[in-house]
Amino acid sequence: MTERNISTDSPEKHAAGIAASRMVESGMVVGLGTGSTVAYTIKELGRRVREEGLEILGVVTSYQSEMLAIEAGIPLANLAQHPELDIAIDGADQIDSKLYAIKGGGAAHTREKIVSASARRFLVVADESKTSTQLDKSVPIEVLPFAKTLVIKKIKELGGKPELRLALKKDGPVITDNGNFVLDVDFGLINDPVGLALQLSSIPGVVEHGIFSNVDELYIGKKDGSVEIVRK
Repeated sequence: MTERNISTDSPEKHAAGIAASRMVESGMVVGLGTGSTVAYTIKELGRRVREEGLEILGVVTSYQSEMLAIEAGIPLANLAQHPELDIAIDGADQIDSKLYAIKGGGAAHTREKIVSASARRFLVVADESKTSTQLDKSVPIEVLPFAKTLVIKKIKELGGKPELRLALKKDGPVITDNGNFVLDVDFGLINDPVGLALQLSSIPGVVEHGIFSNVDELYIGKKDGSVEIVRK
C-alpha cells in the first residue's frame, strides 16, 4: 500500500514509532492511528505478531491504518466489540509543551479522537519538527456538507480563516471516511486550546475538530535515533 506522506519518512519517525510499539503487551486491544510515523508502529507490531507470538487486537482509525494493519498481519476488532481499549498510539501534526495536539492532516481526526478517547492510555509519536511551545498550525475541522456555509460563517466570527480542503487527484473537496468535508482553519497563535475547542464543538454542523487535549505521553524521535518521552 502506498502511504500518504511517504516522502516525509525519516529516522526520527522510525525511532519514535518503534519506541511506542514497545509499550504494547500481549492481551492488549490497541488503537492504531493514521500517518507516516504511526505506520512504523503498526509494521513493528505486525512483526512482533508474526515472529514473537504477540497476541493483540487492533482497532483502526482509518482506511489507511486498516490496510496497513491487514498487511502487517494484525488481527482487527472494533469499538462495538471492545468499547474500552488498553492503549492507543497515533501521530500529530503539531504538539505543544503542555501536550495539546493538532491532528487531522490525513482527514481522520474524528475517528482518531473517538479511538483515543476510548483508550486508557493515549500515546502520540512524532519527530522534533512537530513539537512547538504553543500551537499555531491550522486546525482541521470535519463538517457536514449541508452545514458548510453556516460553519464557515461561525468560524469567521471566531476570528478563524477557513479554507475548504481540496483533493489532489480528483476535482472537488476531500471527502472523509465518514462522507464529510474538511475545513483547514488558521487561528494564528492558539493561546487557549481548550477554550477554542469548546467554541468549535458548539457550532452546529461541526462533526469534530482537530484539537486534542487527551494525550498522556509523547514520544519524540531525534535525528540521532534517540527518543525523548514526555509524560503529562
